[in-house]
Amino acid sequence: MDNNEKFIIGLGNPGKEYINNRHNIGFLMLGNFSEKYDAKFTLKNKLKSWYSEFKINNCIYRLFMPNTFMNNSGEAVRAIVDWYKIDLDQLFIIVDDIDLPLGKIRFRKKGSSGGHNGLKNIIKHLNTEDFNRIKIGIGSPPNTEETKNFNTISHVLGNISLREKLILDEVYKQLIESLEQLNTKNEDYIINELNSFYKVKK
Repeated sequence: MDNNEKFIIGLGNPGKEYINNRHNIGFLMLGNFSEKYDAKFTLKNKLKSWYSEFKINNCIYRLFMPNTFMNNSGEAVRAIVDWYKIDLDQLFIIVDDIDLPLGKIRFRKKGSSGGHNGLKNIIKHLNTEDFNRIKIGIGSPPNTEETKNFNTISHVLGNISLREKLILDEVYKQLIESLEQLNTKNEDYIINELNSFYKVKK
C-alpha cells in the first residue's frame, strides 16, 4: 500500500430517517470534508460503503461511509482493510461519543469500544483494539437511573438541533484542518491539536 494514502471511515446509519441523527456524526463530518473538495460519494458494494476520494498535498484521501448500519460497521471496515491491504496506522475511524461534551474532540490510537456498538463491531472484525479513532462529543442526555437506557438511545438517534449544529460546524472545520495535515505534520502534534480543542456556544 502507498504510504501517501489515508483511509477515513465515518460511522452512521444509512437511510433518510437517520441523516441528521447525533449517531450519524461520522457521516456528516465526511460529507463536509468531501464537499470542501467537490468530491462525490458513490456506492461501492464490494466495500459495503459509499466512497469518495480526493488529493491533498500529494496524499490520496479515501473516505468511506459504511451502508451496513452502525451495529455492523465492522463488516465494511474489514472489507476495506482487506481490499486495500491497509496498515492500520493509515486508518481513522470517526464516531460520535455520548461521554464527551458537545464541542469536544478526542483522538485515541487504541482502546476499548467505550460501549459504542460501532466500535465494538469493528474491534470484533479486526480482532484488535489498536486502530485510530476520532471521537466527536454529542453530550449526554439528562437522565435518571430508571430512564437511562431509553434516554441514551433516544439521544443518539435524536436529531441535531440548530444550536448543536452551530457548534458541530466548528468541530468539523477544526477536524478537517487537522486531517488535511496528516501528511505534513507530526501525528502527535495533530493529536494534541484535536484533544485540546473545545468549542462551546458563547
